[in-house]
Amino acid sequence: MTTDSPELRRSLWALDGVNFFLADVQAGLGPFLGVYLINKETWNPANIGLILTLGGAVGLLLNAPAGALIDATKYKRALLAGAAALTSFGTFIVTLKPTFAVVTAAQLLTGIAGVVLGPVIAAIALGMVGPKRYAAQTGRMQAFNHAGNVVGSAVAGLAGYLISLRMGFWLASLFGIFVVLSTLLIKPNLINHDVARGMKPKDDADDGDDKPSGFRVLLRNRPLLILAAVVGLWQLANGAMLPITGQKLAVGDANDGALYQAALIIVAQVVMIPMAMLVARRGDRWGRKPLMVLAFAVLPVRGVLFILAQYPGEVIAVQALDGIGAGLQGALFAIMVADLTRGSGRYNIAFGAATMVQGIGGALSPTLAGAIDAAAGYGAAMWALTGIAVVALILLVLAVPETRASSDEPPETSDVAPEPTAVG
Repeated sequence: MTTDSPELRRSLWALDGVNFFLADVQAGLGPFLGVYLINKETWNPANIGLILTLGGAVGLLLNAPAGALIDATKYKRALLAGAAALTSFGTFIVTLKPTFAVVTAAQLLTGIAGVVLGPVIAAIALGMVGPKRYAAQTGRMQAFNHAGNVVGSAVAGLAGYLISLRMGFWLASLFGIFVVLSTLLIKPNLINHDVARGMKPKDDADDGDDKPSGFRVLLRNRPLLILAAVVGLWQLANGAMLPITGQKLAVGDANDGALYQAALIIVAQVVMIPMAMLVARRGDRWGRKPLMVLAFAVLPVRGVLFILAQYPGEVIAVQALDGIGAGLQGALFAIMVADLTRGSGRYNIAFGAATMVQGIGGALSPTLAGAIDAAAGYGAAMWALTGIAVVALILLVLAVPETRASSDEPPETSDVAPEPTAVG
C-alpha cells in the first residue's frame, strides 16, 4: 500500500481550490442573471430564455475542438487560468449596462470559457490520479464545487438583498483571481498528459505501441453516443426548471427574488455535497448505472412538486431534490465517458463531444420553457419539462449499459490506490 507524496497532495488540494472558487465565479450566471433581468425594462421570460440559450449555444460547435486541443496540449494549466479569467470578466461586464448587446457579449464570453473549463479540469484530474482513482477524485472535486456554489450563491443572494444584485456579480467576478492563483499551485510535472487524454499508463499497456485511436472509434462507440443523447435529454428537462421558478418568485421584487434564488441554489448545493461524496466512495463498488438511474428518477418528481407548490418555502424545499439529481449526474457523467473511452487516447475530445450533445439540451431548455411560460404560463412550461424527464428516465433504463469495468472495483481490504507516476 502506497500513499501520495506531499507534492501530489498539495496539488490535489490546489485542484480542490480551483473547483471551489470557480463555482463562486459562476454563481452569478444563469439563475441570478434571470433574476437580475426580470424586472428590467424590455426583459421578459422569453427574452431571458433566449439570452441564456446563447451562452450554451456558443459552445456547441466548440466543444469537440476544445477537447481535441486539451488532448494535444501540455499547457492545461494555462488553458484553465485563461478560461477562468474570461468567465470572471464576462460576469463583471453584464452589470455595466444590461442592454441586449452587453448581456449577449457577456454570455458569449462565458460560453466560450465554459467550453474549456469542464474538460480541462477533468483532464488535469485524470492525468494526476490515473483511471483507477478517477471516480473518487471526480466525486471529491464535485463536492468542493458544490461547496463553492453554496458560498457563491449566499454571497450573491445576500448582496442582492442588502445592497444590489450588481454587487453580487462583482464579488463573484473577484473570485476569479483565486481560481488563477489555485491553478498556479498545481505542479505541472505531476500531470501525466498521456493518461490525461485517456491512454493507458505505460506499465498497463499491452505493448510498446500505445497511440491514440482514430477519431472514427468515437463514432463507432454506440454506448457513448447513447449516453450523450440521454443525458442531453435530461438536460433539456432540467436546465430551465430552476431559472423559471426563480423568475416566478422574483416578479415584482428583484431584491426578494435574489434572496429566494440564493435559497433555491443553496438548498440544492448543500444536498449535492453528500451526493458527490457518495459517488467518490461507492461509485466503484455499486456501479455507475444504479446511481445514474436515481439521478434521473428524481427529476420528474421534482417537476410535479414544483407545480403543486404554492408558497416560496415549499418551492425551496422541493429544490432539495435537485441536489440528488444534479449532484449524482454531474459527477457520474465524466466518469462514465472515461469508462467508455479508456485506452483510446481520445478522452477529452470524447468528453467535449458528449458535453456538446448534453449542452444542446441545456441550451435549448431556457428557450423552450421561456416560450411556453410566456404563451401558456408557468404550469404548462413545468409540465412540458416533466414529460421530457420521464422520457429520459425510460431511455436510460432501457438503453444505457453499466460502464464500470470489473477491474475498477476496489478490494475489500483497502480503499487506497497506487500513486500515479509523475510525468512532466
